[in-house]
Amino acid sequence: MTKLTIALAKGRLQDQAIKLFYKAGIYVAEEQISSRKLILEDKEKNYNFILVKPTDVPVYVEHGIADLGICGQDVLLESIADVHQPLDLGFGYCRIAVAGKKQEDNLTKELSVLRVATKYPRIAAEYFQQRGVAVELIKLSGSIELAPLLGLADRIVDLVETGRTLIENGLEIKEIVSETTAQLIANRASFQLKRTSILELVDLLAKTLDKP
Repeated sequence: MTKLTIALAKGRLQDQAIKLFYKAGIYVAEEQISSRKLILEDKEKNYNFILVKPTDVPVYVEHGIADLGICGQDVLLESIADVHQPLDLGFGYCRIAVAGKKQEDNLTKELSVLRVATKYPRIAAEYFQQRGVAVELIKLSGSIELAPLLGLADRIVDLVETGRTLIENGLEIKEIVSETTAQLIANRASFQLKRTSILELVDLLAKTLDKP
């Protein structure tokens, strides 16, 4: 088997990805997982796992540093990276949503330009453009919910898992932009050059996902 390098998104998807590989019989020693190492290896030495920021996963895969990667569909929509997507992994379900203060439902009609804070400027721009709404985009990297509370923006476009953070800050979902789950992505060249190994892994993971 040809050794494969897999980029994993650190954070909410990492643990679920490791659990999936474990269920599929691909084991990474606990001491590696609990360490500060950013490059891990499975016990059979068939796979290297590199741990990177979610937004960097498509970059490493597109440029061939990693043969495969696991990240959210939201990251792929924002990056429009040129990668192959052989498998929807199904876990990590979230929604990309437009949110704002409660009782503010008609701002898109009342305002000539809607100020929108987001860490997804590409997704937000395309969404509002398709609806003919003029927007001023304000890019933020964290605590997006603060923007409407402090008057920085009229709306936010953000990733919503349970919606609890919105509720606790007096916000609510106004519209759903898209749904997102974890995706297995592949470098296009690797998908040809290491096709057998990659397809074996894709098949293994797909069968593992189907197990109860």
